[in-house]
Amino acid sequence: MQLKSVNGGATLQVSEAAFGHKFNEALVHQVLTAYRNAARGGTKAQKSRAEVSGGGRKPYAQKGTGQARAGSNRSPIWVGGGKTFAAKPRSFEQKVNRKMYRGALRSMLSELARTERLLVTDGIQLSEPRTKLLANQLKQWSLPSVLIVVEAQDQKLALAARNLPHVEVLEVTALNPVSLAAYDKVLMTVGAVKLIEERLQ
Repeated sequence: MQLKSVNGGATLQVSEAAFGHKFNEALVHQVLTAYRNAARGGTKAQKSRAEVSGGGRKPYAQKGTGQARAGSNRSPIWVGGGKTFAAKPRSFEQKVNRKMYRGALRSMLSELARTERLLVTDGIQLSEPRTKLLANQLKQWSLPSVLIVVEAQDQKLALAARNLPHVEVLEVTALNPVSLAAYDKVLMTVGAVKLIEERLQ
């Protein structure tokens, strides 16, 4: 498997074990859903009829009023009453095995490489941490929406990219399926590609 370079016509030979897998849509969907669910707060809380204050006595007589029978003014059908199926704080986390998670990353990276949406570069050199410099560089490479993956923290690059709405910079250790799926193209440094190969062998 070879990846195209944005710096010219050169290509980078990469491992089939990490970048040559068949796309497994069901696995990718399951891992994406689990990853996003794990970020949910799950803090929603409502009160049931047992928890709403008031409603201690029968609001009016059982018979003779011409109205429907009522035992409490905190019934769910009354204004101010409790919720019938009150939402309670809960966790939305789903268990995903390490083998499944890595398999989904391999599948996504392989599909990106197959569709030529995964590109490599020797590095992004910025003289200073300015957004305009990075924007001009990405414009030359025709990358309006891109995830940039680097092997180690790059302060200049991070500062230059943080104000661009469709650009994100991640280290290899922070690479995740949601970010891979969110951008049109993925740009990796050669060092990042080597680290990913080591992790996904």
